[in-house]
Amino acid sequence: MQTFVVQHPLAQCYLSVIRAAGTPSHDFRRHLNHLARLLFLEATRELPVQEIPVQTPLQQTSGAQLARPLVFVPILRAGLGLLDGILPLVPEAVVAHVGIKRNEETALPHAYYANLPACISGADVFLLDPMLATGGSACEAARQLKEAGAMRITMLCVVSCPEGLAAMKRAHPDVPVFTTAIDDGLNEKCYIVPGLGDAGDRYFGT
Repeated sequence: MQTFVVQHPLAQCYLSVIRAAGTPSHDFRRHLNHLARLLFLEATRELPVQEIPVQTPLQQTSGAQLARPLVFVPILRAGLGLLDGILPLVPEAVVAHVGIKRNEETALPHAYYANLPACISGADVFLLDPMLATGGSACEAARQLKEAGAMRITMLCVVSCPEGLAAMKRAHPDVPVFTTAIDDGLNEKCYIVPGLGDAGDRYFGT
């Protein structure tokens, strides 16, 4: 499994803002959206394009469009924060959803919802979740996507840790992960440290 750490200076600045405990929800949202765009731009550097004709005001020339459709799959609910930042870049993309809740006592994933499109087998699929902690939710989501026919999956997460990356490598070595930080590890409650807290709670203010 390939892991890419996006170390763009702006990404590191945005990450510092969302790590800070005193950052209010509206600033957390804004900076998480910025981070999502940077992650997505890095992850799509090598997407294939096909040539198309373009008529400019002066003459015809050649242009490009993506060769395959895109499908974004946020893991509910925190993944919606990454979706909000990315979708304006490619509004024609298809948005699917998977709902996976972590059992706080066992730290195991509980899948409760999935809505996946028929086009998924021919698409470039981006799995979205701000945190890759134990890896349970990400592994289960990737399993569901493959079961539905997904052939090309890339995961975007803001903060990861060795335990989550190792879990993904064991279960889905063909799924590359793009992240802005690999933190020290997990605490006794399976939260990433130093981390940034509960991304969903901080993004939605609940």
